[in-house]
Amino acid sequence: MGATPESVFIESFPSFKGQVQLVSEILSVAQHKAVPKDVQLYSEGDTCSAIAFVMSGGIRVFKIGEGGREITLYEIENGETCILNASCILSNMSYPAHAVTILDTELLLVPAHDFRGLLNRYAEMRNFVFSLLSRRLTSVMTLVEEVAFGRMDQRLLEYIEEKSEDGKLPATHQQIANDLGTSREVVSRLLKDFERRGMVALSRNLIRLPENRG
Repeated sequence: MGATPESVFIESFPSFKGQVQLVSEILSVAQHKAVPKDVQLYSEGDTCSAIAFVMSGGIRVFKIGEGGREITLYEIENGETCILNASCILSNMSYPAHAVTILDTELLLVPAHDFRGLLNRYAEMRNFVFSLLSRRLTSVMTLVEEVAFGRMDQRLLEYIEEKSEDGKLPATHQQIANDLGTSREVVSRLLKDFERRGMVALSRNLIRLPENRG
């Protein structure tokens, strides 16, 4: 027997396990949507007619400054939703950032009025949203602290170490700059300095950490 829609949903959102009626209501009003990588889901100022539950894939939420510089606020993975999306619906305000898919992504779109109703009727839905809000607030506060007080060279090095696999990080300087909230020129300058000091090896769209590092 194949997997049921309910079991597939629970696999992505285990916090709703055992909530048969809630899951049934979510699936009865939700629209399934497959979105390719690099698609803009929201732009700043958009209205939120629905909230997206991410079944698979990933979404990057970011702000753009006056000079065109970007800074990543957070990324949404499978089993999560966008807390700014939820806030937009609950406050009847426009979306305050930009959101773009970073992978091929499968979404369940729950209309705004249905989402409000689910929040009113189910403590489990409220707990899910408030728990995600708490985690996002903590991560954004950490981001603010790093941007305001952290040394960019140290932040860049920590970023490379965190994101790399087997000592390799495939990424453009612009992508890194967007995530760190700085300019591509700053990232390129610091990486060149790291290379001169033997801390990294650079090639096209690839950063390598030395094997004897640490």
